Amino acid sequence: MGSTSSMLTQYDIEEVQDHCNHAFSQQEIVSLYQRFCQLDRNGGGFVSADEFMSVPEFAVNPLSQRLLRMLDGLNFKEFVAFLSAFSPRTSLQQKMEFIFRVYDTDCNGKVAFDDILSILRDLTGSFMTEQQRQKVLTHVLEEAGYTKDSHFTLPDFMKILGNSELKMEVEVPID
Repeated sequence: MGSTSSMLTQYDIEEVQDHCNHAFSQQEIVSLYQRFCQLDRNGGGFVSADEFMSVPEFAVNPLSQRLLRMLDGLNFKEFVAFLSAFSPRTSLQQKMEFIFRVYDTDCNGKVAFDDILSILRDLTGSFMTEQQRQKVLTHVLEEAGYTKDSHFTLPDFMKILGNSELKMEVEVPID
């Protein structure tokens, strides 16, 4: 599995399935491997940030720059594990853990009001004013028992998002 020119063995497929908690079927993993090989233009077995940006849907995503810090230099197993957060077979807790890592920009295990506000800014663009964003975020945090000055750990973050119906799914084309 090191070089993208090699083929996946049944053992490789099962190992990747175990690594991503069976978020994808064996057929989906084979399709993901083919896509990974297309992205890995230099054949080194890793996909760079520039290679990810060649995917039009990714390049236009408002969170692409935040996701890139999680993606740069992934091997195939890590690539599938990253995508598993978007699978309908992934638990709500795993999805929230993934979102937390996106929000935790400095990787210190905590998310501050300004981190969440920054993401909200990326997502809403000019559709909301800064004042509206702050008001909405402050209201959501207060409803969960927090203030603007709180720093959120993963359990806090899960408490805040726990009542929402997160639906993060990506279709894996099977050709």
